[in-house]
Amino acid sequence: MRKLWLAALVLMGLAVAQNRGGSLTVAILAEPPALDPTTTASAEIARILYDNVLQGLVKLNAKGEIVPALAESWRASASGLTYTFSLRKNVKFHDGSSFTAEDVVFKFNRAKDPKSGHRHPEYYRDITTVSARDPYTVVFTLKQPNQDFLFNLAAIESTIGPKGRLDQQKTQPIGTGPFKFAAWDRGVGVRLERFDGYYDPRLPYLDKVTFRFLPDPNAQIAALKAGDIDAIGYGVTPENALALQKDANFKVVQGTSTAEITVGMNNSKPPFNDIRVRKAMQYAVNRDELLQSVMLGFGTKIGSHRSPAETCYEDQSGMYKYDPEQAKKLLAEAGYGPGNPLKFTFSLAAPYPYEKRIGEAMAAQFERAGIQAKLEVVEWSTWINRIFLGGDYQMTIIGHSEPNDIGVYTNPKYYFKYNSPEFNKLFTQYLRTNDPKKACETMKQLQRKLAEDAVNIWVLNGPFIAALKKNVMGWWPNQPTPSMNVTEVYLAK
Repeated sequence: MRKLWLAALVLMGLAVAQNRGGSLTVAILAEPPALDPTTTASAEIARILYDNVLQGLVKLNAKGEIVPALAESWRASASGLTYTFSLRKNVKFHDGSSFTAEDVVFKFNRAKDPKSGHRHPEYYRDITTVSARDPYTVVFTLKQPNQDFLFNLAAIESTIGPKGRLDQQKTQPIGTGPFKFAAWDRGVGVRLERFDGYYDPRLPYLDKVTFRFLPDPNAQIAALKAGDIDAIGYGVTPENALALQKDANFKVVQGTSTAEITVGMNNSKPPFNDIRVRKAMQYAVNRDELLQSVMLGFGTKIGSHRSPAETCYEDQSGMYKYDPEQAKKLLAEAGYGPGNPLKFTFSLAAPYPYEKRIGEAMAAQFERAGIQAKLEVVEWSTWINRIFLGGDYQMTIIGHSEPNDIGVYTNPKYYFKYNSPEFNKLFTQYLRTNDPKKACETMKQLQRKLAEDAVNIWVLNGPFIAALKKNVMGWWPNQPTPSMNVTEVYLAK
């Protein structure tokens, strides 16, 4: 059996070698506001750059496993307070400079500095010191055990660029991946090219990749059928997926994702600073109806901030069963009724079809409970700046694609404006245990706590649906992290 397995690998390698080269054009829904994931919040940055251009010490593979990247190996002390990483040798950045331990030390000293502007400082706050034992050995010392430490190192925010080169990363990112950044054509797309100095000489298989911004799902389909693009990387609408499945020229990839389609409520401002109102909103939503009528059965109901694809998931979708009369009762307790209906603005982000369509359908469901939601469609840059960063909204909807990101609820400044000492205590308990079973039970408690507090309305786990020309091979079947990973994609000839 081992011989057969090795023979299969050899044959696969020969097939790929015969199909090397070529260009790939991939449609994505939105243009990122910048290209530096350490300072800018946008899943589109990760979709374009994660592992393709930018790499960290470790990464998530297609199965969601943490595997080596710039670190060949690592070991942790029994106490969980010291991690030692052995770095790859002879690794080059795309500008020709050598990758060494100094780049790692610079990166994480900046990341753990709350004044540096680095995103997600909570990922790194347990790091006491990061030091270079020699040019290819880095030692992290933690002040306390952190259950998520390695997972956080696999995040897009933990990717590493050349020491001191910060401003350039916003528009011309330099990494160590198999592709190098070629150009950002504003409003059109981002172009990548093969990096001939990549440390794994097998990769990449393609010469060029273009990520083209096409926010209209129907325009994406037209471009695919016309041959202008080779793939729709994600977010194919259910009806388009069903139609393409019948076309012999294309194939549809369906899999799991870590995206929680989340209706965010601003917990710090009326009307959603009242838990009675937030609970009323839960009862006013019919998830089964949304799943069937809007998503045509694609996706999975959820009721808290974790996806079924992740470990320690617990289904909370049954906590608030659809009951518009119960919603009316809670609203009456909060002072709303026929003479004074609950009114608010529901902001929808323009580029994302799942979220926009679900939001529109939910507004109709709200009306059955006497709730008046004024729909507002905003451009992506407006959503990022006014809603996500500024917290200036009442209700919105977006897909939270980052895996294992429940820790954002410990930040009262995050755009939900949720502030719960009890949740924070539970999260600390989760982080500090070295017992995986205890950590898993605490993770389930965290999910229950968010659902009990009705912080947001978690509608469903968004499906991963991509559409490809028949000759595009090696596409990830699932999306365990936001990434259009094309490092091993090739075109069959």
